[in-house]
Amino acid sequence: MLKEFKEFAVKGNAIDLAIGVIIGAAFSQVVNSIVGDLVNPILNLFSKRVDFSNLSFAIDGSAVRYGAFLNSLINFLIVSFIVFLLVKQINRFRKQPESNTKECPFCKSTINLKAMRCPECTSKLEVRS
Repeated sequence: MLKEFKEFAVKGNAIDLAIGVIIGAAFSQVVNSIVGDLVNPILNLFSKRVDFSNLSFAIDGSAVRYGAFLNSLINFLIVSFIVFLLVKQINRFRKQPESNTKECPFCKSTINLKAMRCPECTSKLEVRS
């Protein structure tokens, strides 16, 4: 069993997962800083410091703190939106792999970029160099 665990631990997938978790933890600190230090102060200018943490009601002597839930939900939405914007920008700067194929405008099949005729429908195509 120890041998199997050792093989699992040193396989690429387990190490990749560990590295992903470490980078994710570091990235969460960056995102929390963006939200806490940049986004929230700007939002507070417009909202006069929205804080729902004191909102609650009691059921049979137990407090239901729905205000804390609302604060967590708002923070989650802000963080999710910031992460979405960051990932969108990162994907924009990634180099797109160059394709050597194109789509036939007539039959929509995939053909070589330098093809003069479509092998499927035999339509004459415009050649791009």
